[in-house]
Amino acid sequence: MKQMKGFCIVAASALLAGACAAQPNGFLDGILVVVNSSVITYLQVEDGIYSQVQSLRSRYPNDPTNFFAHKKEFEEAQMESLEESKLILDDYAKGQYSTNWVDDEFEKAIKQDLKKTYGGSQTRLISTLQAMGMTKEAYRKQIRESVIVGGLAGLHSTGKIIISPAAIEKYYNDHADEFKVEDQIKLRMIKIAQPPGSPPGASKQLAAEILRKIDGGVPFAEMAKEFSSDEQHRAAGGDWGWVPRTELVAPLAEAAFSLKPGQRGPMVELPGEGTGDTICYLLMVDDVRPAHVSPLSEVQGAIERTLQDQKGKVLLDQYIQRLKAKSHIEMF
Repeated sequence: MKQMKGFCIVAASALLAGACAAQPNGFLDGILVVVNSSVITYLQVEDGIYSQVQSLRSRYPNDPTNFFAHKKEFEEAQMESLEESKLILDDYAKGQYSTNWVDDEFEKAIKQDLKKTYGGSQTRLISTLQAMGMTKEAYRKQIRESVIVGGLAGLHSTGKIIISPAAIEKYYNDHADEFKVEDQIKLRMIKIAQPPGSPPGASKQLAAEILRKIDGGVPFAEMAKEFSSDEQHRAAGGDWGWVPRTELVAPLAEAAFSLKPGQRGPMVELPGEGTGDTICYLLMVDDVRPAHVSPLSEVQGAIERTLQDQKGKVLLDQYIQRLKAKSHIEMF
């Protein structure tokens, strides 16, 4: 079974039943929706959007109007996601689908979650579940239901989706702005930070010495590997790949985009984090790519995937609507 990317799989840590139960955190729970024989409660929705709400609090600390407007949007989306998941689980429970794939995908999901979320530690998993008040059986049920929901969503959102060359070309012509590429350079850069405890000007002195060696024939990449303090790009010889102007701060962009292919630039000095510190940058451009519109041949694969995703969403919505038509859904 192929799981549809982007489909919201519900965490089952809040699969609580019953209405109006007083909670330790002071909230009063209650039923929001009944889907066949299952319920969706207020706390299930709130648990599902906890991280988004915290982000909203930081974004709108003194703006309750915007805070509650966005919170309502998250609540509605979460409630819809929970509702769709329960509909899919009920559909699976009817026994009309092959079940062989579930066990295989379930074991993969368990291993993946253990590694990603708990660092591969069973002890950490158990202690986390205990802190949440969740049993290991409930945790496994959560993962299994997520696998089922994702699997059936994928099954009903893929089908035989064929995108014609004409549709791809039409999308390309209708969305030309999406394929504009700004000026880019293939950049190498050496970053020389002020060594801790060194006298003022040490970074500039080292950068000047490196430039002399480069001018004397030592490859730029070799100097980057040995001296650059840019941990991310040092091992690759200071190679930043293709870089647009907007990715660089103004002084670096001005210097770098004035260079021709194979040309190195002058030293660029920028203030460091510490008082009086100076960071020196040495730049070299391997190639230049002027602003252009990517040809269809380069982007047709991406366009095809976009159109497949769009059609997949339509198919998934049609599946959900069929399930709703055959189900009992009651809002409170």
